[in-house]
Parts: sequence; structure tokens; C-alpha cells
Amino acid sequence: MLRLDLKAHHKIALAYFFLAALLGIFLRLFYVTPVPGNYKYILHTHSHIALLGWVYLALTGIIYGLFFHKTELSRKYIYIFLATNISLLGMLFSFPFQGYAVISIIFSTLFLICSYFYTAFVLRNIPKKYRKTQSFKLIKAALWYMVISSIGPWALGGIMSTLGNTSIWYKLAVYFYLHFQYNAWFLVALLGIVFYLFQKLNIDFGRKKFKRFFLLLNSGVILSFFLSTYWTNPPLIFYLMGGLGVILLLLAFYQFFAFILRNRNLLKTGLSSFNYRLLMISGILLIGKILMQSLSAIPFFADLAFNNLDFVIGYLHWVFLGFVSLALFAFLNWFKLIRIPKNAFYLYLSGFLISEALIFYKGLVLWLGLPFFGNYFLLLVLVSALMPIAVGWILGVNLLKNKK
Repeated sequence: MLRLDLKAHHKIALAYFFLAALLGIFLRLFYVTPVPGNYKYILHTHSHIALLGWVYLALTGIIYGLFFHKTELSRKYIYIFLATNISLLGMLFSFPFQGYAVISIIFSTLFLICSYFYTAFVLRNIPKKYRKTQSFKLIKAALWYMVISSIGPWALGGIMSTLGNTSIWYKLAVYFYLHFQYNAWFLVALLGIVFYLFQKLNIDFGRKKFKRFFLLLNSGVILSFFLSTYWTNPPLIFYLMGGLGVILLLLAFYQFFAFILRNRNLLKTGLSSFNYRLLMISGILLIGKILMQSLSAIPFFADLAFNNLDFVIGYLHWVFLGFVSLALFAFLNWFKLIRIPKNAFYLYLSGFLISEALIFYKGLVLWLGLPFFGNYFLLLVLVSALMPIAVGWILGVNLLKNKK
């Protein structure tokens, strides 16, 4: 029987992360020295390879490994995996040269279709013993959010051809996609993996408590999308729904983190000290994400974020490079799919924390009119370079491991 090599799968995902990190440095060099290339085109490449190459492949690979790796369905999944990588390579080699144009749109569309096939594969073939587990209920919701998020890209074509890319509907379609990626698909899928960990460590969340948590979480995820509409000065009902979404999320995560604190000794015992530390740091970053998202329910801060791009970039990187990527490192290390050297991780964490401080500092400078020091952009490039170095280190260690 043909089986999928999940370690190879995640090395490919890590390679995409390395490429995305290099592209991020390339983008920051635009502010330091003349660079050949189109900034906007490189930005499209960077964002697509980061979200779809690294996070999507890592999450979908982990989900496959949790529920399907011992089944006879590997061949079907391999076809989906190969088609997905063809779409990713197509985007990698078309976006830098033409941005959103015929070839890149074809490969982006192929990716969306592959994600639908993946979702159908999981939902149709999930083994019966997993169907009612708390972890799969969260994974199932996350997959549906991923599908829902694709409404944004599908809508962009019609909006651009009729209203143009200066229309508020264009930005709303982009925000719709980003919300249901960052705050739904990524978040809920990672929580599903956390609940799988609870199950493996025999830590019982409780059926009634989970039902309440699941309802609060998903209601909050859906309603908090309306936070992304505040910049349009919408009707009062939109403000109320966005605010209610934040309250529901705060209640859900209060319950979640209270449970974590009550069972931290069991988690420490069941995990290695390094994996436990990785997850705790990721959890702290998740709390920061929730607090920043909650602030955006206040119209003043919503307007501030909309008018200050550095705060938006800082938030997106906080979620992607921080909470999401660190959680993925922890799970990949725990499942022994990727080995994360401690020194490489701390190098990555240093680059992430210092670069975030610099990005938010620039946002505060522009907001409050504070003094701006010279060579800021050069320093940001040098500090940010620690992350691709660290990811390259991790990738190299895992590639060399196979050769020994």
C-alpha cells in the first residue's frame, strides 16, 4: 500500500516558510536600497506562500496524520497534495513577475479547488471512531471556515471588473478572507489539535463544558467579522454584532485558559519541558492576539488600526509568525514530524519579538509624533533576518537527518 511520508510533507511546508521569510526580508530591503522588482508583486508572493505554503500545508498534514495516516486512503491524499504543490509553485513563479494576472489567478484558483477536495476528503472519510471527538468537531468547523473564507477571493474578480479595486467592497472581500483565515481556520484548527493533545494525555475537558466552549467560540468567530467593517462607518447593528463577537470570544477563552491553568501540571508531565514551553509561549501570544482584537471593538482603535498600516502589519505578523507558527513548531516537534533545535527556536523567537517591537514602535511614532531614529529600516532588516536564518537552520537539520 502506498503511504504518504508525513515527515517529507512537513519538510516541504517548512521549505515554503523559509522562502516566505526570505521574501519578507527582500520586501524590507526596498526601504533600504534600490531593489530590482515590483514591491506589490513580491508582497503578493510573500503572503500567498506564507499562508498557503507554510500554514496550510502544515495544518492539513497534521490533520491527516492525526486521523488518516493508518488508513488505506494515502493514494487519494497524495494526489491532492501533489496538485496543491503544483498550484503553490505556479503562484511562486508567477506572482513576482505579473502580480494578479491570468497565470497567477489560474494557479490561485487551482489552489482553492484543491482545498475543497481536501475538505471533502476529510469530511467524507473520517474514521467513525473520531467523528464525535471534541478535537474533530473543532477541526470540522475549521475546515468549513477555510471554505467560507474563499468567498472573498471568488468575489474579488467580480468586484474588480465592476466596481474596481478602490471600492470599499474590494477591501471588505480581502478582510473577509483574512478574518476567516487568521481568526477562524488557523485558530480553530490549532485548538482542535490542542484538544487532540488533551485526549492523548487523558485530560478531560468535559462534555457540557466543551459544548458551551464550542458555541461561544464559533459564535464569537462569526460575529467578530463585523469588526472588519467598522472603518466603513456602518449601521449601529454592525457595531453591536462586532462587540458581541468580542465578548463571546473573551468568555470562550476565559473558559479555555482557566482549564489550561487547572491542568498545567498534567500538561507538564505529558509533554517534554521544551514542547510545554513552546505551547505556553504560543498561548501567551494568543492572549495578546485576543486583547488586540478586542481593542478593535472600540471605534477609536478600529479607526486607528485602519489608518495606521504598521499596527495592522504588526498584528498580522503577531498572529502568523508568533501564535500560529510557534504552535505549529510545538505540534510538529511533539508528533516527531519535524525536529526543532532549541537554539534555532530561540534565534527565531528573538527575531520575531525584536522585529515586532520595531514595527509597533513605528506605528506609535506615526500616531503620537514621537522621535524616529535613523537607520530604522536597516535595523529592521538585520533583526528580521534572524527568522529566515532560524527557519533555514531547522530545515537544514531535518534534511541532513535523513541523509545520515
